[in-house]
Amino acid sequence: MLLPVMIETSACIIIHTPAVPEAPTPIPGWSEDKYQAEKMIEALAERDRRLACVQTPAVMEYTAGAQHVKAKEDIVAKRPGNLRVEAMSPFGVALLLAAQGSDLAIFEPGQNRFMRGQANADTLYRYVRIPMAPTDAVGLLMGLAPPEFVLNGTAASVSTDGAMLVASFGDAASGTRALGFTDGNLAMVRDTGSDGSVKYEVRYSDYHDIGGVMFPYVVDASFPAAGSHVTFRYLRPIVNGIIPDSTFVLTPAPGATLMNLSLDDGGVFPNES
Repeated sequence: MLLPVMIETSACIIIHTPAVPEAPTPIPGWSEDKYQAEKMIEALAERDRRLACVQTPAVMEYTAGAQHVKAKEDIVAKRPGNLRVEAMSPFGVALLLAAQGSDLAIFEPGQNRFMRGQANADTLYRYVRIPMAPTDAVGLLMGLAPPEFVLNGTAASVSTDGAMLVASFGDAASGTRALGFTDGNLAMVRDTGSDGSVKYEVRYSDYHDIGGVMFPYVVDASFPAAGSHVTFRYLRPIVNGIIPDSTFVLTPAPGATLMNLSLDDGGVFPNES
């Protein structure tokens, strides 16, 4: 029987802060902006090493064309690609999604419908409004640079955008990736294709110190190709708590209608015992 998983959310855990990594050694010819950007990239890499998971209630707001959705959600994200989202309605849980590895399961209590499929960008966009593979979506929700951003190399160029310091990687031929920093924190992640079109841009803000880790309470993401925009406002995030793997496993309730999301027609297959 599908049962809710209770996760302790009453207090933030305490994290022992490791020694601050040494700043990169300046290279002759580096500007002050270049040096500061490299320091922030190194700090981001250290933060990447320290963050393992987050769990939080949140308010999600999504727009795409004339469509507008606003809902309260409970989000659990655990690296590298485990995700659990409970979307709430005034009457209780409206939808429960769990992704673990390449597998995804969805339960709609109102219709007693249970679905299985592949955890990929298509299914995550359809049900949690993020058109990304699970590993990228988890990074987005945790305020991390996506896996394809290399944090152990130097930026190809550094520029400023108002108060934001922007470090760019790649080139026009292969596409560019940019990391923006404000007040020492990651403020922006942008991926631009070789044709100059922006694949996505994510903005992070309202940072708080949680057990020695700076964590954003607002995640604001734009996906031009999908024509969509989604914002998550976290209410009481807990980082690096204990989250059992069973959190990301759903089991159908007796009598549930079972569906396979991999079927093009969304066909129903016989109930399992």
